Amino acid sequence: MIAACPACSAADLAQDVASGPALQFSLPQVHCAACIGKIERGLAEVPGVVSARVNLSLKRLTVQGTVDPDRIHRALSDLGYDSFPLDLAALSQVADDAGRALLTRMAVAGFAMMNVMLLSVAVWSGATDATRDLFHLISAMIAFPVVAYAGQPFFQSAWGALRVGRLNMDVPISLAIILAAAMSLFETLNGGAHAYFDAALSLTFFLLIGRYMDHRTRSAARSAAGELTALEVHSADLVTARGTRRVPVTDLVVGDEVIVPSGARVPVDGVLLSDHALLDRSFLTGESAAVAAGMSDLLQAGEVNLADPVRLRATAVGADTTLRRMAAMVETAENGRNRYTALADRAAQVYAPAVHLLALVAFLGWATATGDIRHALNVAIAVLIITCPCALGLAVPAVSTAAVSRLFGEGVLVKHATALERLAEVDRIVFDKTGTLTRPAVALPEGLDARDRAILRGLAQNSHHPLSRALVEALGDTAAADLTDLTEVQGQGIAARWNGLPVRLGRGPWLGGSFAGPGFRIGDAPAQPLEATEALRPGILAALGDLDLPAEVLTGDGEGPARRLGQMIDLPVRANARPEDKLAHLLDLRAQGYRVLMVGDGLNDTAALAAAHASVAPATALEAARSASDVVILNESFATLPLILRIGRATRALSHQNFAIAAVYNCIAVPLALAGLATPLAAALAMSVSSITVLLNAQRMRLVR
Repeated sequence: MIAACPACSAADLAQDVASGPALQFSLPQVHCAACIGKIERGLAEVPGVVSARVNLSLKRLTVQGTVDPDRIHRALSDLGYDSFPLDLAALSQVADDAGRALLTRMAVAGFAMMNVMLLSVAVWSGATDATRDLFHLISAMIAFPVVAYAGQPFFQSAWGALRVGRLNMDVPISLAIILAAAMSLFETLNGGAHAYFDAALSLTFFLLIGRYMDHRTRSAARSAAGELTALEVHSADLVTARGTRRVPVTDLVVGDEVIVPSGARVPVDGVLLSDHALLDRSFLTGESAAVAAGMSDLLQAGEVNLADPVRLRATAVGADTTLRRMAAMVETAENGRNRYTALADRAAQVYAPAVHLLALVAFLGWATATGDIRHALNVAIAVLIITCPCALGLAVPAVSTAAVSRLFGEGVLVKHATALERLAEVDRIVFDKTGTLTRPAVALPEGLDARDRAILRGLAQNSHHPLSRALVEALGDTAAADLTDLTEVQGQGIAARWNGLPVRLGRGPWLGGSFAGPGFRIGDAPAQPLEATEALRPGILAALGDLDLPAEVLTGDGEGPARRLGQMIDLPVRANARPEDKLAHLLDLRAQGYRVLMVGDGLNDTAALAAAHASVAPATALEAARSASDVVILNESFATLPLILRIGRATRALSHQNFAIAAVYNCIAVPLALAGLATPLAAALAMSVSSITVLLNAQRMRLVR
């Protein structure tokens, strides 16, 4: 018996204990590899953290270890990043079993098709009698189990349609595959000269290519309503007769009193019981500036408390909160957009019944004219194979896949299956302002020395105020000074001590200055102002100059910032628009006949993004907004926005061209099949040529500029 290593066992046990349930956070400000390295290195120093991994595409942080989530929040704030807790249960995703199954079936069908075609070569070369029958039997042994396995997606879909008394594209597909295989077996068992197992397999293979392409595009779509639910606060500090205790938010009822700590998100709608509060409502309303609230004012779930801890009395909990109502609004909007009928589906509504009618006419005509049921059935099968919508099934997925690949190379992620088709139909654009067209910015005074920069960095990174976060960005890689006695004064700013000197960052009057805006003060020196501005997102002016559609801006911000933006970009701007106002405006534009592209980034834009005909979000958007959108621009710049629209239009044009290719092929091949001049084998070869032509035409997407 070999003794276990005590040291190894202890280490393994310690690792198991440390690795508790994973914590996940949304990080909307992460945008590059440098951010990833900074966060992962910074969190590695937090006691209790075993590992920290940032997913850049999802803008999500996963932390393993036994550590308080509040400590992670503080550490991320010190590093200069906002963070929002995500509920793992709400974000759980089902593995892509359907995609793997389609890929496996496609591989099996392709392998079997190649082997049966090799056997067919011997028959085409002149094998006769027993040798020919042997090759046909071997082909049958390969083809039948493969068709039964690989063709299941089509068979199940066709049966589902027939069961409710309707036709879809998979009905003629299934008939063509089954009849080709069945007739081939009949011919083989009766010593016939021709069998068409290779036709059945090639049909299955090419159609599975189209089905897999379509699945890959559709699988990118996720529910934004689920993301909104994941952003909710899941526990709260309930005030009881014995003090406060942490309880699940689901246990709260109307009338309960709760305490919202500094920097925390408000868990329920309620009335403020404290004298003052300073709130960040930017994700809910789009207001770029912090909002002051007084006693008896209403607070909404999802707002962030920027100052001292506050107390509130719950007036709405659970499904009645503002955040949940917004989630329901988003879900309703998504369902409306999901009713959009894709181009290929519209074609199928006409194509499927026409194919069956044509095959039936061919069978009845030849049976009546010749009395040879066997020959009539062969002709009908050839018609079914020739008219089998293989090229039609590839027409849109092939172009969509090429377009998605092209856009990804340009730093753009397409998330929704019909997004490109809808982008091609857009005739008006509505922009959000804060976080989309603009970002908060702070202009540093000229001649600011290294000492002052370090002190400003130390103060700013310990504040939750939006301008403090902008100041951290303006200071770049400046190392933070070592500050002590940090205190955030409600509605005023943040104070600390540096080498015994009092230092402050906040509102001018609080600093003793003669200005109203933000500033800082070090020791007994006079207060210095900081210029708070808004900077346009890179590439916005170039994008607006290249767009050929009417555009406007809807913002939750006030009249002053809205008017300044309108002058900068020469677009009409509507201020003070709440989430329901944005949604109502989009619905009104839809009623007027417009097909609107919505571009936004926050929770206040989520319902509008979901309701718009098409939608775009920047990578810096909150996860819920990115999930509600059809397209996410991964780069910091918006210069690719015109290209996105051009590729959407090219997608529609190339799809129509592919339909035309399929139609020309049918116009040539169908009369030959009806005349009995095309065997099922020739029909399969013609079908393969049309499918390859469609795939090659889709590659012209690379030429779009």
